[in-house]
Amino acid sequence: MGYYLNSAQVLSLYKSEVDSPYFVDKSLLLKELFPLVKAGNKHLCITRPRRFGKSVMAAMVGAFFSKGIDSSSIFDSLKIAQASEDGSTMESTVDERFDYREYMNQYNVIYINFIEAANESDSYQEFISSIKEMLQEDLRETFPEVRFRKKGTVIQDLRMIYEKHRLRFILVFDEWDCIFHKSYTSNEDRKSFINWLAAMTKDTGYVALSYMTGVLPIAKYSSGSTINNFDEYTMAVQPKFSEYFGFTEEEVDMLYDRYLKRTVSPAVTREELRIWYDGYHTAGGLRLYNPRSVVKALSNNCLASYWTSSGQYMEISTYIMNDRADVKKDVALMVAGEAVPARVEEFAATSMNLTTRNEILSAMVVYGFLNYEDGKVHIPNRELMDEFAKTIRERENLGYINRLAVESDRMLRATLKGDTKKMEEILQFAHDTETPLLDYNDEIELTAIVNLVYLAARDSYYVERENKAGEGYADFIFYPERTGDDGIILELKVDDTPEAAIAQIKGRKYMLKFQGKMAERKRHTGRILLVGIGYDRKDKLHHCRIEVMQTA
Repeated sequence: MGYYLNSAQVLSLYKSEVDSPYFVDKSLLLKELFPLVKAGNKHLCITRPRRFGKSVMAAMVGAFFSKGIDSSSIFDSLKIAQASEDGSTMESTVDERFDYREYMNQYNVIYINFIEAANESDSYQEFISSIKEMLQEDLRETFPEVRFRKKGTVIQDLRMIYEKHRLRFILVFDEWDCIFHKSYTSNEDRKSFINWLAAMTKDTGYVALSYMTGVLPIAKYSSGSTINNFDEYTMAVQPKFSEYFGFTEEEVDMLYDRYLKRTVSPAVTREELRIWYDGYHTAGGLRLYNPRSVVKALSNNCLASYWTSSGQYMEISTYIMNDRADVKKDVALMVAGEAVPARVEEFAATSMNLTTRNEILSAMVVYGFLNYEDGKVHIPNRELMDEFAKTIRERENLGYINRLAVESDRMLRATLKGDTKKMEEILQFAHDTETPLLDYNDEIELTAIVNLVYLAARDSYYVERENKAGEGYADFIFYPERTGDDGIILELKVDDTPEAAIAQIKGRKYMLKFQGKMAERKRHTGRILLVGIGYDRKDKLHHCRIEVMQTA
């Protein structure tokens, strides 16, 4: 066993996942790989956003196939063993009759997590040289009987092993694109790396399977360096393999049941997990949760943002602040809860200089900051919404959007105090700003503006908009996160009075939705503020009214 070849470390990595209390068994992915391994010379690249389980699955593939280790104690109790024994089926093109033991620990596996080498290097040359040197040492120590060329390359060594023994290798390359984000990597370095990956995998008899993961789709710099032998599977475009990355609704249900059994005082509700971490959508229509965040929330018994701080987010936020391609307006609309039309171009995310609107929005989708569905992009969940809202409120160079967000602190205070005059002044400011966000002619546009001027409420409320409540749909319901705080139900009317808005809240019994959800969270509220806002398109004025309901 070596550092990259048949490494014992990969078994340890996967075993630590299997032994964790919130492990989800996705070993049936192996069943999809068996016919590819059997055929040989197959190559696939699966790209997903950060923290979507790519490395766990790569470790699983390495631990299962690697020679020199015995992983039966792990896999004999997983779904892959059960499927092999009872012939259970799943939606797949794979032959249903198989024996997983024919493949387990039967292959020489080269497993490389490129992040490790990238973080330990100060230059691209140091990065790639260390990988080549250590891999070559592994090969020559494992196959001393092969007469290697003294100054031969890794690829030449692999070919010589194949010629002597007819052995095929499984290549597992995790986070293939991490080197693209290192400041020391030039465009020429990136091309060189692509060329090396192509040479390692393309038209080689020694490869049974290349299994590669990353965030970015494979960059296609030129016809001479294209890795066109890989089948690429992305979340937004290809439905295959979707169920193996991210958590499904059923899997989160299972984990939540486990959480309730092992947690003395559960502080997280099942609905809160959905609000915070759900919202991703695959090309096949599957809805997914961010897996790392779900596990962290259950393990820590606390809802928080466990995922969003990353170098890629900071890079993309720079494009927002500089208003490249007028994307600032799109982000403001999405923070206000709207979805915006976009054409996702996944290869555009490989660019180090995003210039067009579609390139920037595409990069946000690829990195997982936005969800793409039905030709539109939107912010998928509370975790990401908080990060975008924070950016808007802290960045003065976002101009009028920042000023609207800053006003949201005053708007919330005015509402809680019942100061309708101040509320009307702030809404008028939003309307009269020098660069209006929208044409402001109908209730949808008014809703977007109101969402922005209540941005600060998200620090202490879960804000739900246009959901079924009582006998109709409430425009906004503010559920307090802290016990004893006032709740808010807000209704908007265009060319009608705020009194009519409050009458609708009462008549359609929106309070029932509020009280039901607060009971579900085992929290009580102080008062419920019924807020009506009317906008007159003729005089272009806002009118506000607040009524207070005392709770029992």
